[in-house]
Amino acid sequence: MRKRLKLNYKIIFHFFGLLFLFNGGFMLLSTLVSLIYEDGVTFKLFLSGLVTLLIGVFAMVYTRDHKKEMNKREGYIVVAFGWVVMTLSGTLPYILTGAIPEFTNAFFETMSGFTTTGASILDDIEAVPKGVLFWRSLTHWIGGMGIIVLAVAILPLLGIGGMQLFAAEAPGPSADKLHPRITDTAKRLWLIYFGYTAIETILLNVSGMSFFDAINHSMSTLSTGGFSTKNASLAYWNDNPTIQYIVILFMFLAGTNFVLSYFAFKGKVNKITRDDEFKLYFKFIVIFTVIASSIIYFKADLSLSSIEHPKVLGSGESAFRHALFQVLAIITTTGFVSADYTLWTPFLTVFFFGLMFLGGSAGSTSGGIKVVRHLITIKNGFLEFKRTLHPNAVLPVRYNKRAVSGDIVFNILGFFILYMLSFIVGALGFSMMEIDFESAIGLAASSLGNVGPAFGDFGPVNNYGALPAMGKWWSSFLMLIGRLELFTVLILLTPFFWRNR
Repeated sequence: MRKRLKLNYKIIFHFFGLLFLFNGGFMLLSTLVSLIYEDGVTFKLFLSGLVTLLIGVFAMVYTRDHKKEMNKREGYIVVAFGWVVMTLSGTLPYILTGAIPEFTNAFFETMSGFTTTGASILDDIEAVPKGVLFWRSLTHWIGGMGIIVLAVAILPLLGIGGMQLFAAEAPGPSADKLHPRITDTAKRLWLIYFGYTAIETILLNVSGMSFFDAINHSMSTLSTGGFSTKNASLAYWNDNPTIQYIVILFMFLAGTNFVLSYFAFKGKVNKITRDDEFKLYFKFIVIFTVIASSIIYFKADLSLSSIEHPKVLGSGESAFRHALFQVLAIITTTGFVSADYTLWTPFLTVFFFGLMFLGGSAGSTSGGIKVVRHLITIKNGFLEFKRTLHPNAVLPVRYNKRAVSGDIVFNILGFFILYMLSFIVGALGFSMMEIDFESAIGLAASSLGNVGPAFGDFGPVNNYGALPAMGKWWSSFLMLIGRLELFTVLILLTPFFWRNR
């Protein structure tokens, strides 16, 4: 007879308490912003933070005598349900302030924030109180590097090892570590993340953005999220190319493996130039930008697709800038918008839809499939031709001049199949809600890839407000499994996960 899995529930809920404390602390930071800008919701934001902190304190005190051991299964449970816990508590600022009074909408907006998807149900973003907008951007920033990785840096204080959590939060094929101890790795990654955010904030502020807009867009950029403080997103600054080029630079950095940034700061530039994934990532951006900018320049009427300031569109520079901006925004799954790219010819509409399946680098804050998986799949595909001609030859897939084990190759192939199945099932789910074909496949690709803007009725100049309530819950689920790269969440739906054998 099969036995049910025995779990250390106390350590699971102890960790949930820690997540509540994190969330509550960041809510109080939003309260300070609300107080500075006198937006009228300071007390309600303070109440949100206080309630969240009290729940966290209660959970940690109640489970303080937990057994300080965590196995891999418990790590998966903490990560998957931890994101749900963060999202549930993260709805409080929206609901209590009345910015998003309906729970389904508040949950969707919060899940979109923490998963760095950037899809929104808000019709008038600029009417939302600044303290709430800051909290909205903070959900991106927290989720960008992963609240679990942040917590891993704190776990030694609790006497808990964090390797299981780190593996569950970042299940991709990259195993690079900056330091033998995983907690030190997390600290270094967060230091780089914080530093980039601060630098971009300063540059945007100097270039003409208000400080409030600058820090919010920096948090959205480095997290590859896409929430903006303006209804027109980055198109609001179409008359200021400098701002858009700054955002382009940091989208590129955010979509690059943060380990490479660490090597760059240590002066090990050769580690970057020799990295196969980075080289392909860079080539993709160059090639796709050349294709898009050429078509925009010769075929598209940019004045029709401009959200704001159409007078600056139409030159060779603007064609290049908008092409580069949107290619990066979609590849890195940031989801910022500089124009309505669905009006840039049917070819480019399909072209950008395809880019939603690319993703940035492993070890970055971007969503999607990731470049390294595409690279290894392509290499394995070409080797299959050679294996057909030379069946007895040993022809391993090589990445960064090292042979990739068969287990990793099979894992990546399995991920591709599962990802495409999830996309098909996701699109079928939306179509059952009587959503048209273009919108359904756009929603599925965007939600699963954590991109943000979709197509059809939910394109770059629209929001998700018209999505039925069930559609918002379905989209939220796709965002979650996409952010945690499928296996971490879907494995919980299998019966064998909950059995000892």
